[in-house]
Order: sequence, then C-alpha cells, then structure tokens
Amino acid sequence: MKIAIASDHRGYPTKQELIKYLSKKNYEVLDYGTNSTDMVDYPEYAFKLGESVANKKVDFGIVVCGTGIGISIACNKVKGVRCAKVDNIKEAELTRKDNDANVLALNGSMPLYRVKDIVDVFFNTNFTNVDRYINRINQIKEYENNNVTKKFEEKEVRNDA
Repeated sequence: MKIAIASDHRGYPTKQELIKYLSKKNYEVLDYGTNSTDMVDYPEYAFKLGESVANKKVDFGIVVCGTGIGISIACNKVKGVRCAKVDNIKEAELTRKDNDANVLALNGSMPLYRVKDIVDVFFNTNFTNVDRYINRINQIKEYENNNVTKKFEEKEVRNDA
C-alpha cells in the first residue's frame, strides 16, 4: 500500500514518527513535507497531498497539524478527497466504513501510541458498500462536480409576520 503523508511545523514530529512506523510495517510512504519545525502554512502541504490522493498516485493520505482541524479543512478543498479529522479508533473505523475516507487528519499533540492505533484501524477497515453510504458519497461527488440540484441552492428567507 502506498501512503502519502504531510504536516505543518506543529505536526512535523508526529509525521516523522509515523514515517518510521509505517515503513516498518512495509508501507511505501511518500513525504509531502514540511521538513522541519520551522513555521509554515499548512494549506500548501495539504493541497499537495490531496492532489496525490485525488489523482490516485497513492492509496491513502495522512495529514498532521497542531489540532488536525486546519489541515483537514484545506485537504477537503481538493476535489475527490474525503479527509476525516479523527481522535479515536471508533472514529477511524466509522469514517472508513461509512464515509470511505481517503485521508486521515490527526492532532500533532496526540500521544504516539494512540496515533498508531488510529492509523492501524484506519488502514485495516474497509468501506462497507452499503447503499445509503454510497448514496451520500455520490451526493458529495455530484456537488463537487457542480451538478447541484435545486434543493441545495440558497432559498430566500422571508419574515412576513
């Protein structure tokens, strides 16, 4: 399995530990930066990783920043990416089973043992292919492709009292 990984400066130490961990588990790991704890802006790294996932150059991605929130927001701007900010193994399992997430976002302050458990569950859980989940993912894809139906358009709000 080929894994892309990226972080900002606050996620860098966790990213480096994850690269070692994943390599020992025989995953092929592509590092999209950053390469130090010097302050950087996470969107650049999130977009690079997201493009590699969307273009199927890798099977999955992992992004890490101080909270996991900002980098996940940036990653989700890439068409075809379904990035989930995960804090525990239950969320890791469900985001794969129900949402077919292809990028995992992590908090760089989380203990490494917990990060490893989350990563293992994420990579070892398959999408369920249940119709209702497929339908929801297809709605997201449709929206991304600008095939938005009227029900998603903004409606005028009237305050007639």
